Amino acid sequence: MSNRRKESDQSRRQFLGNAAATAGGASLLAAGCASTGGFRPAGAGPVKTVPTIEKLPPVPVKDNEPIRMAVIGTGGMGTGHCHAIMGLTEQGKTNTHIVALADVNQVRMGDTQKACQDKQGFAVDAYVDYHDVLRRDDINAVLIASTEHWHAQHAIDALTAGKDVYCEKPMTLNLDQAMDLRKVVLDNPDRIFQVGTQMMMLPKYIEARKAIKAGAIGKPVWSQTSYCRNSKTGEWNYYGLDDRWVPGENVDWKSWCGWLGPREWDPKLYARWRRYKDFSTGIIGDLLVHVMTPLIMAVDAGWPVRVTASGHHLIDLDMENCDQVNLNVEFEDGHTMIVAGSTANEVGLETMIRGHEANMYLNSRHVEIRPERIFVDEVDEQRIECPDIGNDQDQLRLNFLECVRTRTPAVSNIDLASKVMVAVDLATRSMWEGRAYRFDPKTMRYSRI
Repeated sequence: MSNRRKESDQSRRQFLGNAAATAGGASLLAAGCASTGGFRPAGAGPVKTVPTIEKLPPVPVKDNEPIRMAVIGTGGMGTGHCHAIMGLTEQGKTNTHIVALADVNQVRMGDTQKACQDKQGFAVDAYVDYHDVLRRDDINAVLIASTEHWHAQHAIDALTAGKDVYCEKPMTLNLDQAMDLRKVVLDNPDRIFQVGTQMMMLPKYIEARKAIKAGAIGKPVWSQTSYCRNSKTGEWNYYGLDDRWVPGENVDWKSWCGWLGPREWDPKLYARWRRYKDFSTGIIGDLLVHVMTPLIMAVDAGWPVRVTASGHHLIDLDMENCDQVNLNVEFEDGHTMIVAGSTANEVGLETMIRGHEANMYLNSRHVEIRPERIFVDEVDEQRIECPDIGNDQDQLRLNFLECVRTRTPAVSNIDLASKVMVAVDLATRSMWEGRAYRFDPKTMRYSRI
């Protein structure tokens, strides 16, 4: 055992005692922060997301050795990531080992642990307290697939502990936490940080950005996109319940609730938290981020500065979050993005960017540019062919893992993710409060209009 591991073990008991005094054992420190907004749960109180683990140096990957990765959160996404990364390693596309897991649910974690051990052929450690994972000096990277309200804390602690971080989308639950995490990422430029919005790897968005910068459509004036699907039984109800879950025995329910405050055990809330407005921004943060992120990257119009949104319950009346949302996001340079999301109708908007001289169509794998009527003699119609990259989520995973080795910045980075979180958070506030919101990029503060 290294000296660092010994020192960590000696401090563990003291740390856990301090953690228990905060957030009811969830080890999240409560303090003042900026405006909290109306959609936060009553009585939760403002929360400042700060490191709850000692600062440790980075853990570089040694030449010709596998990347040693830990996964925090072994639900559907976390387990899916484990299988995908193990599969990519089997295919020779990466050399990455899943060596540790952390989850407050020992049943889920045990199932994922067995699957990883069976497939990889070596022992995988499992921890209820994620801090025990982060203190290890033999782990290079951490993949965070916990619930939205834990993303910020898990990511901040992992970065502080010297690990590279792949954080599932949305980056955080709210904008205050996003800005806390942004500061930690910027303060630690030697860390790799990636947000899991997989459509970022689609070549059409990269080519769209290049074409726009080259003046192919003139000034982009407004764009539109959507993420729409339908369900007879209610969105996210496909996440199953497990009779083996017993709070206080194999599920640390109090820690799972964390800074959102204690509440009675509810297996539906635990498994289907995206349906509940205290724990998730629903369609906006879970679905729309996938289409908004690459489009914001392609347009490159600066920060969102004014956001309005509406949301309604039309079909799934049992769900707290809305099943139909519509967003209007205005950017620094005047560009406006229209975004629609639905879990009650699957026919969405055509993804496109409208320019003064031409329009850019992005619904297919390729980029189609067609001139505006008055510019047909000046702008040529063109089609930019884009390759089929296969599973774009696998490509995002591979991008992160390659960056861990080469120390080059990840594609879905903190600057882009921060802009997306401005849109996500302020749209959510606008939807629940019926007010427009503005964001000032100079002060990095938001306010009601």
